[in-house]
Amino acid sequence: MKRFKITDIFIGIIFTLLFISVGVIAAVNFRGLYYFDIDHLNIVASSGFDKATITENYDALIDYNSPFFRGELQFPGLAASADGLQHFVEVKNIFIAFYFIAGISLIASLIVIFYKKHKRDYKYLLISSITVLVLPVIVALGSAINFDAAFVIFHKIFFRNDLWLFDPSTDPVITILPDTFFLHALLVIIAFVLAGSLLLALLYKHLLRRKGRRNFSRF
Repeated sequence: MKRFKITDIFIGIIFTLLFISVGVIAAVNFRGLYYFDIDHLNIVASSGFDKATITENYDALIDYNSPFFRGELQFPGLAASADGLQHFVEVKNIFIAFYFIAGISLIASLIVIFYKKHKRDYKYLLISSITVLVLPVIVALGSAINFDAAFVIFHKIFFRNDLWLFDPSTDPVITILPDTFFLHALLVIIAFVLAGSLLLALLYKHLLRRKGRRNFSRF
């Protein structure tokens, strides 16, 4: 078995970025989760808007966050302040950054996989599987202890202003986006990361067994 190498940690970070970015992209575009939460979280009652209006405005927001969307964000029938719209511009920029991160980390991961395959070095898969788990475990524990605090910390890290503190009277869209929905979206992201870690571990075991059979056949 190959010795542990510090570079395997950096490879694990690449896989972590890949799985997180893919998870974010999946969570943002998983409209079914929000449609489920409309009823599950009783958003109609808490927001005061009917289901059709809620769905239409949520779809408008998700369409806007697509990297292929061109134009300004417009909420059908809902008021929006200049500060609120500016916040969503910043949110979109973050989402687009995740698309770039996903693309770059995917290319880097494929290069690593082909290089390591050529070297017949598979230990990096096990190290990467463990490395990938670190961040989601920390986030999951923090969110489980106090999701509201974790939610605030997240915004303070990614935003350099307080535009995310919406006033429902000027930006009623916030009433259809309860905190619990964001928790559910976070769980989707964590699920993708955990699945990625499991995939790396299973691939490591598979390749190790195959390598063992190949070596045994030489005797």
